[in-house]
Amino acid sequence: MSRYRPPGPKSSPYITAEGAAGIRAEIRQLWKVERPEVTQVVHEAAKNGDRSENGDYIYGKRRLREIDSRVRYLTKRLEDAKIIEDKPRDPSMVFFSAWVTVEDQDSVEQITYRLVGSDEIDASQNWISIDSPIARALVGKSVDDEITVKTPSGERFLVVTAIKY
Repeated sequence: MSRYRPPGPKSSPYITAEGAAGIRAEIRQLWKVERPEVTQVVHEAAKNGDRSENGDYIYGKRRLREIDSRVRYLTKRLEDAKIIEDKPRDPSMVFFSAWVTVEDQDSVEQITYRLVGSDEIDASQNWISIDSPIARALVGKSVDDEITVKTPSGERFLVVTAIKY
């Protein structure tokens, strides 16, 4: 048996303006704050002589590689992303970056989701990917539309109660 796994489906390239600002802030933090600190630690550790048994040097170099890798990844994601700043032409329908309040027919509870890009997903705030089954079912719907969503936990019946941008 090999460990090969085919790549998953490519996520949508969309990102909100706030998400793009967050990625830029993370790049700035890594490149301007963390990297110079780690570089200084590695420099000081290199002065101590034998680098093969020097933990500060070894782990510092590893952390530098991690920082550089993360910065490359974030920069590439930002270059490929389509930043969505404007509201849609028809704000009465669900599109990317909308806050959508839905009522679950089974449990009669209301949940507000925000449809965001794959880099911005946050389960604690109910920010879901535009590529998720619930988001795909919601896109293009209006208030009082009923939808059926097939989720891993079974079918859910939802009614759109509010849309906000």
